[in-house]
Amino acid sequence: MKMRSWLRFLALPLLALSFSAGSGAQQPLMNRIPEGVEMMGSAGSRSSFSFDKAMLDSADSLIADEDARRAAAAIHGITVTNYHFRDEIGYDPQQMASVAAEYKAAGWKHLVNANQRDPGTGTDLWMHFSGAQIDDVSVLIRQSRQMSFISISCQLRPLDLLHLSGHFGIPKVDPNAVMVPAP
Repeated sequence: MKMRSWLRFLALPLLALSFSAGSGAQQPLMNRIPEGVEMMGSAGSRSSFSFDKAMLDSADSLIADEDARRAAAAIHGITVTNYHFRDEIGYDPQQMASVAAEYKAAGWKHLVNANQRDPGTGTDLWMHFSGAQIDDVSVLIRQSRQMSFISISCQLRPLDLLHLSGHFGIPKVDPNAVMVPAP
């Protein structure tokens, strides 16, 4: 085969690979722990567990509410990573800023930044949207001697979050609460 024929033969796969590499770079945080979180957790021990779609579907029978069952079916996987520290740890604000920047660059929305007693501890929630649907959720919980990172892969409508409240450890949303859209 001549060199020109080889180039034509390889052109389509190389073009497809370059497009897929570009789209992967656009949303690099899906289904992985951000580098800044790994750096913060590097001083401690790490444990992790995951629930795949089959495991989540088997838990479906434990939910009595039909709307909540439909919402739970839209969850594809959950991974929880816990970091435990022997001594109290202070979280570097620059590391948290790098995590926030990494999410922002990938098109995620930072929806919750709930600081607890100490300025270094708190809870952060990021969501990634595909149109009007939520396709990934990340939660980072920082405490003085441990840190947890929760990653949820899903195809949820925002209304589904209300249906899931009160299940899976998600706090029950007050049905009389008034929701005001952000400016």
